[in-house]
Amino acid sequence: MAISQEQIIFITAFIVIALASWRIGEFLTRFKLPLISGYLFAGIVVGPFGLNLITEESLGSLRVIDELSLAVIAFAAGSELYLRELRQARKSIAWVTAGNMVVIPILGGITVFLLASYMPFLADLPLAVRIAAAVLVGPIMVARSPSSVIAIVNELRAKGPFTQTVVGVTMVIDVLVILLFALSTEMADALINNVSLSLTFVGFLLFELAISLMLGVLTGKLLQLILSRNVHQLIKITFILALGLGVFLFSTAVRDFTHDQFPLELLLEPLLICLIGSFYVINYTTYRLEFLQILHDVSPAIYVIFFTLTGAALQLDVLAQAWTIALALFLVRMAGIFLGSFSGGAIAGAPMKHNRVSWMAYMTQAGVGLGLAKEIGIEFPVLGADFATMIIAMIVFSQFVGPPLFKWAVNHVGESHTRAKPSEFDGVRDALIFGVKPQSLQLARQLQAHDWQVKLICRRVDELDGLDTVNLDCQASEKITLETLQNLNANQVDALVSFMPVEDSYRLCELAYENFGTETMVVYLKSREEAGRFEELGVRVVEPDTAVVKLLEQFVRSPAGTPILLGTDSGQEMMDIEVADHSLDNVAIRDLSLPLDVLILSIHRDGQTLVPHGYTELKLGDRITAVGPPEKLAEVSLQFET
Repeated sequence: MAISQEQIIFITAFIVIALASWRIGEFLTRFKLPLISGYLFAGIVVGPFGLNLITEESLGSLRVIDELSLAVIAFAAGSELYLRELRQARKSIAWVTAGNMVVIPILGGITVFLLASYMPFLADLPLAVRIAAAVLVGPIMVARSPSSVIAIVNELRAKGPFTQTVVGVTMVIDVLVILLFALSTEMADALINNVSLSLTFVGFLLFELAISLMLGVLTGKLLQLILSRNVHQLIKITFILALGLGVFLFSTAVRDFTHDQFPLELLLEPLLICLIGSFYVINYTTYRLEFLQILHDVSPAIYVIFFTLTGAALQLDVLAQAWTIALALFLVRMAGIFLGSFSGGAIAGAPMKHNRVSWMAYMTQAGVGLGLAKEIGIEFPVLGADFATMIIAMIVFSQFVGPPLFKWAVNHVGESHTRAKPSEFDGVRDALIFGVKPQSLQLARQLQAHDWQVKLICRRVDELDGLDTVNLDCQASEKITLETLQNLNANQVDALVSFMPVEDSYRLCELAYENFGTETMVVYLKSREEAGRFEELGVRVVEPDTAVVKLLEQFVRSPAGTPILLGTDSGQEMMDIEVADHSLDNVAIRDLSLPLDVLILSIHRDGQTLVPHGYTELKLGDRITAVGPPEKLAEVSLQFET
């Protein structure tokens, strides 16, 4: 299929529209809507039923974008099936997957067949076509949204057997659903073209699947070849996208050629080919991480393009008539997920507390489901865009309802590990320092010199032998547990510092993060290899070599400002002060009565750092960073924290 000049013009114009769609999607996230919903909305606005910037005629010219996007979606689906990560919970994953793969297609197919007479676009079609529609809808109802699941798992820092099973089932189903869809399209194609379901047909069907599997392995080999080249990443991305598009173009060419030259057409499934290729790279080559990074870089742009085009292709007139059918399918899908997940979990011996809510974790739908719906519109014109629109409406219902349900389920089973709400400032600056080292003793004394109340925590009392601990509050605790921290009143401390070994420090920070919401946590590490997981908790990591180099750099670049930062300038200091006085809420900085030699450098609010100006308004709970003489900073602290 050659790309004409007219198609190039349409594609270029569409890319400009997609950029606007991306901004609209980002904007709608402020209202807790998924990005995908924003892209679909933007597509509807610019489509034939909106501003008509994308006309009905131009949609055909943009089919190449559809196919390119579907290839990337299939690559992404295959990349999620990493066999090593599925071994621990394989029993639960296997049974829950089996329950969903059996129950949902049967319920969904029966429902579509029974409701076909109420669907304007199916009511007048032959019985065989209605059966074909029922066969095709089953796999789409099984499809999940791995991207939504992973996003929520990361957001909630979810960990545990329930989460592990949910992620595993989602990944496995996303792969198997494409295989099931390939079988369904073969069946539907035979029904629509009046091909009898004989042993010859079954043999031909298996032959088609075998060809698709072999082409999938070949695609994996080609992906491996591309990734092995020592060229710029952009060149690799270009060739990978071209390969994905080539799979779709080749499948279409083979289908058209065999349709014209032979009694039976050879229907290769391009989604399955791309998926197998991706699966091969992830599990049987050394380029897994690089391939995942490329997909991570490419997917956001592909999703914008694909879902914007999907929104533009929605037949709103059909949706206005069939939304009740779409809602009915959504409810049937929900019932099927409940039955399949509950029965699978029960057979696997999962806790009933998990089984009762597991269906909530599997409601999300997005990329693969929408991709399969679009594929039906392309491969089966007799069903057309009307049928695809109804399925997409069902998916949109699922995408809106699914994420909140999954969040609730994770919280219900107790596997959410989000930051707790920090306690209000009690007027006293206090810190807990864990681990006895010369640096920890020195830090404790320096904090005391600035009117902080400090507790120094060691594992054993004999660790203090030979050390100068006069005027220091030292306590011993063998284990770092929640009870230990509660006994130390850790919920009220303003800062937590650890000089302990890596694992002990991480356990300490994790307990403080999840139970007390401690905002200021500092850890002393010997190297930065473990810094990543600490930084995910908002912990400041101090590593000696890097810290010294950064300090020297600051002395070179800012010789006047660095002494203030370090507190070695006897005339100036920096201090963080929390806004606790209710009378200062919504007061602009220009209206404050501050000493002339005190300057507010920044405001930390809701996890973000603001650079203020005179018209910036303070909010209760803000943490401001101010610089000035020590005695004047004490006055400001009293004014703000009263």
